[in-house]
Amino acid sequence: MAIDVDYPALLENFREHMAPKRSESASFLIWYLEQYYRLEDVEAVDAVCDQPGDKGVDGIFINDNNQTITIFQSKVSHRSDTALGDFALRNFLGTLRQFQSVETAEHLMKTAGMAQVAQLIKRSGLLEKLPSYELHGEFVANIDLDRNGADFLDRHNKEIAFVGKKELLANYISDERDLPKQKIVTFDVFGVKCAEHIAGTGTKAVIAPIRARELVELDGIEDQSLFTYNVRGPLGRTSVNKDLVKSVKDSSTHRNFPLFHNGITVIAKHLKMDEEKIEIGGYYVVNGCQSVTSLHGNKSAITDDLKLLTKFIQMDPTSDEAKQITEYSNNQNGVRSRDFKSNNAIQIRLRTEFAQHYKDRYIFEIKRGETSAAGEPISNEEAGLYLMAFDLKEPWGTHRKYEVFEDKHSALFGRPYVTADRIVMLRVIDDEIKAQLIKFKEPLLAQYKLTRYMLMYILREMLSEDTKFKEIIDYPELYVRDLKLSNAFRRAISIFISDIIVDINEESKSFGEDFDYRGKIKDADWVREITKTIQKGYHKNVNRGRQDSFEMEWSKCVKHQEAN
Repeated sequence: MAIDVDYPALLENFREHMAPKRSESASFLIWYLEQYYRLEDVEAVDAVCDQPGDKGVDGIFINDNNQTITIFQSKVSHRSDTALGDFALRNFLGTLRQFQSVETAEHLMKTAGMAQVAQLIKRSGLLEKLPSYELHGEFVANIDLDRNGADFLDRHNKEIAFVGKKELLANYISDERDLPKQKIVTFDVFGVKCAEHIAGTGTKAVIAPIRARELVELDGIEDQSLFTYNVRGPLGRTSVNKDLVKSVKDSSTHRNFPLFHNGITVIAKHLKMDEEKIEIGGYYVVNGCQSVTSLHGNKSAITDDLKLLTKFIQMDPTSDEAKQITEYSNNQNGVRSRDFKSNNAIQIRLRTEFAQHYKDRYIFEIKRGETSAAGEPISNEEAGLYLMAFDLKEPWGTHRKYEVFEDKHSALFGRPYVTADRIVMLRVIDDEIKAQLIKFKEPLLAQYKLTRYMLMYILREMLSEDTKFKEIIDYPELYVRDLKLSNAFRRAISIFISDIIVDINEESKSFGEDFDYRGKIKDADWVREITKTIQKGYHKNVNRGRQDSFEMEWSKCVKHQEAN
């Protein structure tokens, strides 16, 4: 599926990130970080300054694995018939100078005033990492450079990278992409010894050192359709890819490339070999996406000496055998902690409970990519975040998703009262919270994913002394398995969630323009303090008869449900 980056069609790509207090360029950058850097939504939002005027800094991303700091500037052009000159790049280079030392970065923070960049620098831990991390800038725009801009970039390409319309279109990966129509491709193997193997099923495989210059000309690299059947796409600037690019740029290593590189695997419907050439058609790279993409991005550095050991296998890429080859040949790739827990007894038990009590209503997903049965899916990752906010009472930590299947897995799931019923109860609460987020006067707070978990925590603390609420959360199986009672529960908590949002809206009047909602929601002390304020107001209103308790609301909701 093609993507349109011309204005105003560009905006359709990131409508979910647009808000009155967030600039178009900030929304554009968040989308870019999600789509091209593969960041999680919360991580992408956290890396961006919502408004312009932040000392020329629109975003900061720190890659601890790669030990790099990237300073971003983004621009949304309303005209598709124009190009970006050197003026914007010169200003951006000046922006980068503000990060040349800890002292200059500290000065930037002190003089930032109301700008969000100071909060972003503090939140990211940039000052501590600046002395030892590599710093570079990245300018992102929906238009390309003109001659002056290109000439300036050539002189400063070690400091600044530019991503324009051409790069956005070439590197965008759509989940709706059609399979490509490829031409027959030949590789020159004259004078090269090739190994041929015929498997027991009659499947033919050929292994040969293939020139990188020929590999990077394969159809489908730019739009990534060549890797349709690979288990993952390019992972950006990982340490492995960084070392690969470094060796590509060093021509003295090219002759030895097959000695330290694992090679790539290509599955093709058509495979033919003679003494001079290897011919393929209907082909896909199923292992080596990172390598081929990195080589393609550094074409100018490739020499004839650079070759990759390439395994060509003749079979239908859609066959079960091809799928098995793809999985086995990629078993060295990173596996998430969640994947390891998919066979955990606790997770299997929960999935079985869902099947027993919520068939066709909810399903519990414990493995990435598994085929869904009928019902509304609840992933075990999302369930873990619910439990972190509601049971562990740590909503400020829900941005650390990895903890769900690492350090906190036992604390979250390894308890006798964590059942399918409890998770469904929390989903009901979350559904009502999501339905009411529109009531926030601060749109950015409403859009921030961690806000939902904070509201879940506040709701529990506010109603913690209510007898009926305690009974429901202690024995959820009595209330959420029955659809009518489940609906009554959602109706009962609705007014209290609404009241919480009203209270936060009232509190927000004193926040100020420089309020750092992202930092505050991750601040345990701030969340606890605003929770105490809301809880105190609720108890005061109930004691004075100005507001019904949850138990009273529950009785009314049950009667209403029975009447209907």
